[in-house]
Amino acid sequence: MTKTTTSTAPNINVTPLIDVLLVLLIIFMVAAPLKPHQFTARVPAEPQPDLPLTPNIKTLVVTIEPDRTLRLNSLTDMGSVNDVSKLSARLISLFDERTRNRVYRTEMVDRLDVPEQFRIEKTVFIKAPRNLPYGEVMKVMDGLKATGAAPIGLQLDALP
Repeated sequence: MTKTTTSTAPNINVTPLIDVLLVLLIIFMVAAPLKPHQFTARVPAEPQPDLPLTPNIKTLVVTIEPDRTLRLNSLTDMGSVNDVSKLSARLISLFDERTRNRVYRTEMVDRLDVPEQFRIEKTVFIKAPRNLPYGEVMKVMDGLKATGAAPIGLQLDALP
C-alpha cells in the first residue's frame, strides 16, 4: 500500500494588507492639504547708485569692440576676432605668472585635495555687443579655451 500525499501551495492572505494600505492612503489624502505651503525668498535690495563698485583685481574681461577688436581689461590692441594670437599669448603668460605666484580662486584657497593646476584663478568673462554674430563670439571663446581659461563666462554689453 502506497500512500500519496498532496501538498497545497502556501497562500498569503493579502486582504488585511490591502485594508491597511487603503487606510493609510485615506489618512495621507486628508492630511496633505493641511500641510502648510510656503516659500521663503530673499529679495535683493534696491541698488545704491552712489555706491562705488570696485572690480576684483583678479577678474579678467575680454571685451569685443563693435569694430571686432579685442581688449583685455584696460589693455587695448589684443588682436581681433579673426586673430586672437596676441590675446592668447598675453593670457598664457598671465596664467603662468599666476601659477608661479599661487593666485588661487577664492573658493579653492583651502582645498588642498584638489590639484594646484585646478586651483589657479583662470576665470575669464567675454563682453560682447548684442548685435555681434554668435560665431564670432565662439571664435574668441575657442581661443580662450586654448589658453587654459576655465570657466568662461559671457556678459552682455549695455544691459537695460
